[in-house]
Amino acid sequence: MKKLILSIAVVLLLVACNATQKQQEQPHFMSIDGKDLIAPDGSKFFIRGTNLGNWLNPEGYMFGFSRVNSPRFINEMFCQMVGEDATADFWEAFKDNYISRADVDFIASTGANTIRLPFHYKLFTDEDYMGRSSGHDGYERIDSVVEWCRANGLYLILDMHDAPGGQTGDNIDDSYGYPWLFESPRAQKLFCDIWEQIAERYKDEPVILGYELINEPIAHFFDNKDELNARLEPLHKRAVEAIRRHDNNHIVLLGGPQWNSNFEPFTDWTYDDKIMYTCHRYGGDATPEAIASYIAFRDSTGLPMYMGEIGHNTDQWQADFCKTMEDNNIGYTFWPYKKLDGSCMNAISRPESWDSIVAFAESPRTSYASIRAARPDTALARKAMREFIANSRFENCTPQTGYINSMKLK
Repeated sequence: MKKLILSIAVVLLLVACNATQKQQEQPHFMSIDGKDLIAPDGSKFFIRGTNLGNWLNPEGYMFGFSRVNSPRFINEMFCQMVGEDATADFWEAFKDNYISRADVDFIASTGANTIRLPFHYKLFTDEDYMGRSSGHDGYERIDSVVEWCRANGLYLILDMHDAPGGQTGDNIDDSYGYPWLFESPRAQKLFCDIWEQIAERYKDEPVILGYELINEPIAHFFDNKDELNARLEPLHKRAVEAIRRHDNNHIVLLGGPQWNSNFEPFTDWTYDDKIMYTCHRYGGDATPEAIASYIAFRDSTGLPMYMGEIGHNTDQWQADFCKTMEDNNIGYTFWPYKKLDGSCMNAISRPESWDSIVAFAESPRTSYASIRAARPDTALARKAMREFIANSRFENCTPQTGYINSMKLK
């Protein structure tokens, strides 16, 4: 009898040890409990961080351009100015230097806990983008940020900022001036396929907080925006279904139309148990009343709400709005981390002769004759582009102390 009891005890001990080992081996992911995000240790998690804007989806204003404001337009202008080869070399150097381990280390040192990483869908296709038409390095770039975040205890949100066909219809989605994604079955399939591939690759990666499906869909300019708005939630469901074929671990973040500000088109938040919503806000009053619709929607769903983009304002306004968000349990990532001239966490100095590039970017260039007439000295332009790369390196940027403090960071 004693031997039987001893044998049972040994078996139970082995089972317990095996269960403990499996539990230790199992990655832990961010989860949702009502309106709260819950960290793997069971504590409430409040998102506080920044966006790595411009790095994998260039935007003209961060280079000091106005008319040339989307990745395609910037690339075309550079090619007209210095040629395709020099432009391709610029983009490779840009990706290698604009964001590095030192930048992520610095972000973590301020007390931030989350980075939102905007990316262009073309980084996962064989389409012409940032100097390449094949062999894109989207996964390699994301993998680097994942490792830098892991070393610093940061979480990462993957944000498809530019979707196939264009989801917004303006410069920020690199589109042809209309959200063709919502009228193109092929674009929608590619959109879902890319998310499925991303989910399959990162399904077991606990550094990733979640996947933000589409940035700022359906601008307010279009007369048929209500019709387009009605197509957003069904596309969300298709993409979530594609993700869940491989990944049941990660949260999916959903933004509303009209610059992530309109949540009225959403009627169903029960089709998945790991979804949350994301809003954006630039300007207006820094008060709870200014985001009352976001708070009301969050309360009606009983799911978390997060401010994915905010910034480009005075330090006082930003500090006041951070308090508003804290008081209302809405985490935030400021936009952007780095850009030319400031209004960010880390400012890039304007290179010598950069104004000649800006002048070319702003010129009409509507004919070959006008391109030739406006083109600056090629050697000077190439030198300025190399200087931009050098100036964008972390060690050559200038931290914006007031801006960082206004984010409730240090």
